[in-house]
Amino acid sequence: MHDYKWLHEYCLNRFGSAESLERLLPKPKTSEELLGIPDNRYLSLMSLRIFRAGLKHSVVDSKWPAFEEAFFGFDPEKVALMSAEHLERLMQNERLIRHLAKLKSVPRNAQLMMEIRHSHGSFAELIAAWPADDITGLWRLLVKRGDQLGGLSAPRFLRMAGKDTYVLTEDVVVALKAQGIIDKAPTSQKLLRATQEAFNAWHEESKRPLCQLSVMLAHTVNH
Repeated sequence: MHDYKWLHEYCLNRFGSAESLERLLPKPKTSEELLGIPDNRYLSLMSLRIFRAGLKHSVVDSKWPAFEEAFFGFDPEKVALMSAEHLERLMQNERLIRHLAKLKSVPRNAQLMMEIRHSHGSFAELIAAWPADDITGLWRLLVKRGDQLGGLSAPRFLRMAGKDTYVLTEDVVVALKAQGIIDKAPTSQKLLRATQEAFNAWHEESKRPLCQLSVMLAHTVNH
């Protein structure tokens, strides 16, 4: 495994200057900013990610105002009460993407947010307080207790919301393999731990957010 100094110098050489590199890198939200996001916006982002999966993002985004209307502004209290009959009626709404499993995920994930409200005060408090050095633990919670959040959907949702996380894209996985950290896509708990430990080490060296380290690592892969 290369240290952060190698990663930084590689990216500097590739992009030519520190300024060019910094412009490329995402900026995560602070804990205070994450706390300021209402739960209905988290549910909207989560649902948007779910509907984007496997579809052209621009198509989904163009329909999102209709989703906001159909799902009561993604108010978790209202959405959690939506019946199966209501969802069946939404399947007739041509303004929406009529994918029944994904439509069903919205009230199920609203219910998850309601449960987390009881234990943490709000979904935002859970997200804001979760430690970056165990970000895969947050992925697991969302996958286990949520719906349609497997694969890259959980980390991509968190990235969209501004929570600091790496994303195991194809390029990141290739780069992790090249550095001997993993030998295949990290789906097992053992390989996910190895991945988290590597990112934690780079973070400790650099003090950079995980999302920036993830993007930098992806750019070490030549196409």
